[in-house]
Amino acid sequence: MTIFNYIALKNQSEVVNGKIEAEDLRAAREAIRNLGLQPTKVFEEGSKTAAPKVRLSPLSLQELIDFTGTFRTLIQTGVPIIEGLVFLEKDAVSSRIRLLAREIRKQVIAGATFADTVAKYQEIFGSIYVGLTKAGEDSGEMEKTLERLSELLKKQAAIKGRVIGTLIYPTFVIVLAAIVVTVMLMFVFPAFKEMFDQSGAKLPIFTQICIDLGEFLKKFWYLTLMAPFAIGGAIYAAFKNPVSRAILDEFFLRVPLIGDMLKYANFSNFITVMFVAYEAGIPIVDCLHLGNLTIDNRTIKTRITDAINKVQQGVHLSTALRAANIIPSMVLFMIATGEQTGKLGELLHQSVLFLDKKLDDIIDALTKMIEPLMLIVIGSIVMFLALALYLPLFQSYQLS
Repeated sequence: MTIFNYIALKNQSEVVNGKIEAEDLRAAREAIRNLGLQPTKVFEEGSKTAAPKVRLSPLSLQELIDFTGTFRTLIQTGVPIIEGLVFLEKDAVSSRIRLLAREIRKQVIAGATFADTVAKYQEIFGSIYVGLTKAGEDSGEMEKTLERLSELLKKQAAIKGRVIGTLIYPTFVIVLAAIVVTVMLMFVFPAFKEMFDQSGAKLPIFTQICIDLGEFLKKFWYLTLMAPFAIGGAIYAAFKNPVSRAILDEFFLRVPLIGDMLKYANFSNFITVMFVAYEAGIPIVDCLHLGNLTIDNRTIKTRITDAINKVQQGVHLSTALRAANIIPSMVLFMIATGEQTGKLGELLHQSVLFLDKKLDDIIDALTKMIEPLMLIVIGSIVMFLALALYLPLFQSYQLS
């Protein structure tokens, strides 16, 4: 008699694993069916059965939100994991979600757990997702974990959207102003140059600068076309290079309001992930590591990494974070209180609410400041160009 491991479906949806003793593979399958199960894999004990990993396209943040939210809803309503994945495989709007659901379903049917399969596709889900699903599965609270993950992803998307949305308007205005100025220098000022020359009057210095710059841009027009790409490439390279990225991150933190916005956006993501991971039963050091993965700014990440090292050496969490000299004092106070009272999870949640409120206030203040600032910038440019263009005309009129 040989011992066979099997993976089977119970009630056409629930995956069950077990062992059975039989003379051969055929007899083992028959014995499994007699148990009221539908065998999907039957193999001799010790052989490997894991389904091969298929390379998949990465999901966008919104697609990951859709996948998690839909899957969470199905699981919470009592739908078995296999049926939930089948639903996503057939009915998800995104083709990438459908492919992902299909591959996860294959892995689960082959005997892997949902968390193990997520870990296989860490490049798609990310370390935070992998860590939380593993903790949720180990604690038997997968439904609650999926709910927390869904809320976490939505919050990250909302913060990212608000920060980007705040910066889009001034960026658009600056780009539009640059285009208008370039067109005026290349086409409008040269059209008036002959008139200025005939007047014989000495041109104001800023008029002469505009004319000379316009002639340069027309003569080297290819440089004008290449400039946006060169600037964009230089910015991209600067953010990719570790040294220049560290300098830029430090610089942006020192810019009024923008620096505060970046700080609180990073702090909010960091503490939120810490809270979710802590509530899932993950050890505090691992919570810190997961939270640190959400931080984009190198300056903040370096200081948090130092704090994590101190916690690993036995220093209290609040003491280590205070030594980082970057976390808001209110958050430090609440974390210290949570450590003393044994209510760290509750106080982490209160810290998240505090940080979110501060971030909203900073973004509102920045938005209110940007509009008049852009009006001043555009008004100054228009005034400069108008003076450069019309002042020589007034001078020639006075001479005549």
